[in-house]
Amino acid sequence: MMGEHPFHAVGEKYIKAIAEGADCTPFLIPVLPDPLDLEEIFGAVDGIFLTGSWSNVHPSEYGGEPSREGTLHDPQRDALTLELIRQTVDRAMPLFAVCRGFQEMNVAYGGTLHAHIHEIPSDEGFKPRFDHREGKDDPLEVQYGPAHKVQLTPNGKFASLLGTETIEVNSLHGQGIAKPGNLLTIEGRAADGTAEALSHKTAQNFALAVQWHPEWKFWENPVSDKLFRAFGDAVRDTCA
Repeated sequence: MMGEHPFHAVGEKYIKAIAEGADCTPFLIPVLPDPLDLEEIFGAVDGIFLTGSWSNVHPSEYGGEPSREGTLHDPQRDALTLELIRQTVDRAMPLFAVCRGFQEMNVAYGGTLHAHIHEIPSDEGFKPRFDHREGKDDPLEVQYGPAHKVQLTPNGKFASLLGTETIEVNSLHGQGIAKPGNLLTIEGRAADGTAEALSHKTAQNFALAVQWHPEWKFWENPVSDKLFRAFGDAVRDTCA
């Protein structure tokens, strides 16, 4: 809601990352009470990019506990994106998901989420859980600045694409993965064990998701630049 009116909106940082980082033409897909027909969507685009959002995936989609008061949801987005994710992969179309999109991808394949991951003890063998949320009163440069390292799976899709097994990322999320979805592999974790990078085990095309925000000033970050360029290359290869 913006004032008293509902809007369908996408942050310019995401649009810029697709237009310039991936060198693709962005089309914004609205989420309506009666979801758009997937055939029409796939007839108009050559890849799917799922953005972050102020809203969370509704816990009813993964059998979670009812949300706390004040939690924002977007059931219309849930109704579109969860099946859109599965169909995109099945059609061997490139898929790149960020933050809420990362959580959507996990839920789409039967995974579950922690609604407040900073309150969950870390798994054995990891450092104590830390708060992955941004400081709401901090300047944007601080909110989106480097927050922690992520260790990538050796020889995994991310490590192969990025040419390294350790990266540094920003952190602006309150939810996190509890149980990974079927057909998904966690390829990156923070020091406290929080899942940060997902790949699809059997996808025939680019199908990656990240918990952080690579779209933020992507041109200043070699990791972000590589991710968006690779997504754009996959889109161009698919429609060639």
